[in-house]
Amino acid sequence: MSDFKILADSNCDLPASMADALELDVFPMPYVMQDKTYPHYLDNRDMDNHAFYEMLRRGGSITTVAANATEWAGLARPHLEAGLDVLMLLFSSGLSITAQNAKMAAEELREEFPDRKIFVVDSLAASMGEGLFNYLVAKKRQSGATIEETRDYAEEIKLKVCHWFTVDDLFFLKRGGRVSGAAAVFGSMLQIKPVLHVNDEGHLIPVSKVRGRRASLNALVAEMEKTAIDPESQTVFISHGDCEADALYVKKLVEERLHVRDIHISTIGPVIGAHSGPGTVALFFLGTQR
Repeated sequence: MSDFKILADSNCDLPASMADALELDVFPMPYVMQDKTYPHYLDNRDMDNHAFYEMLRRGGSITTVAANATEWAGLARPHLEAGLDVLMLLFSSGLSITAQNAKMAAEELREEFPDRKIFVVDSLAASMGEGLFNYLVAKKRQSGATIEETRDYAEEIKLKVCHWFTVDDLFFLKRGGRVSGAAAVFGSMLQIKPVLHVNDEGHLIPVSKVRGRRASLNALVAEMEKTAIDPESQTVFISHGDCEADALYVKKLVEERLHVRDIHISTIGPVIGAHSGPGTVALFFLGTQR
């Protein structure tokens, strides 16, 4: 048995069964829908993903909330009390104050448990990019690495976890301030689809625009072809906003063009989905650079 525990948050969008197999303790990130707060558990016990996206399509109002320091301390404390050290893997600080709050919790816990090791790593990642990062780091732990070796590995690979995605409805990006109102209106009229990624600072950045849905999906795979490291040997994740057929199309392209054998598909959870909207498709892999 390892002498440390990895803590994560549900913005990683991993399937619950995979998180369990990786022995992750996952904090359920909150979101507010129609004045009611829901915790996002990876098993979707409080809100079915399809029902969530249907509510978005009908114009439902959703806001998201960062996990605070007290909540992070509450997740870590039982493991520390049990004599385990803790490694926290966190949602991008470029998109939320969650990482900052977790670091505050870690400082408090180090005073409370001076004999325990408490490490924090900002993934600078989101959705299943964060999930892929967590997956690889947890595999390192399960291979027998120490907490220091696992932390160092996490820091080494985090800027190699590539995020490429496209959205189907520009109005969700407009609401988040990623595109202007005029761009959303005219882009939608002309069927303009943005191709975006998450950069080295953990920010969501528009990279290019293409016309048409199929072209935008093709563009994701084209970006992977540019930088993927030994694609035949790596694990690749694909996430989607309630549009599984499009995710399967990207999977087929990745298999055909890069000969990847290990590909996992999952739905984008409500915290990320509230900002990206229905119809989002994202591709995550290890590359030479983001």
